[in-house]
Amino acid sequence: MKALVLASHNAGKLKELQAMLGDRFHVRSVAEFSQEAPEETGLSFIENAILKARHAARVSGLPALADDSGLAVDYLGGAPGIHSARYAGNGDDAANNSKLLQALQDVPDAQRGAQFVCALALVQHADDPLPVVCEGLWRGRILHAPQGANGFGYDPLFWVDAHQCSSAELEPALKNRISHRALAMAQLSARLETLE
Repeated sequence: MKALVLASHNAGKLKELQAMLGDRFHVRSVAEFSQEAPEETGLSFIENAILKARHAARVSGLPALADDSGLAVDYLGGAPGIHSARYAGNGDDAANNSKLLQALQDVPDAQRGAQFVCALALVQHADDPLPVVCEGLWRGRILHAPQGANGFGYDPLFWVDAHQCSSAELEPALKNRISHRALAMAQLSARLETLE
């Protein structure tokens, strides 16, 4: 089984991606190699994913997969966007959710459309001139209060119309088949065979 380093310190992402990859790869966290995080200077999810993948490959010496993802709310012009993890300033899920609810306080359901965005970047090595990039978009809307205990981040506020529940109320196995990350991973899956 080939090792692949995930350019994230987020245990939730590591668990989800390992579940999606199954036993094809042994996913290791970049935290095993370095506590330093690259500066995310990109203006898009894709740019930041590539920056993170190159950093992880550089510190680990392994092929690296980076996920840059977040929530884009229509009413807020795509915010919190690339700043989703630090929307409230401290990286705390509860604080981020609270700030989002405040920003949408009097906004009716019809204007609360949103999408989770996932950009994945895979590099064979730090200076790979041809990173593989895939993107997944998962449409939904923002609830008025959190629902559910599964998942992480904005999952308790993200209503999944097709399943009539929040993302945080989905069984993890189902979420791993239909989420933004799952859609991006489905695109990436065939390309990963070149590493095996």
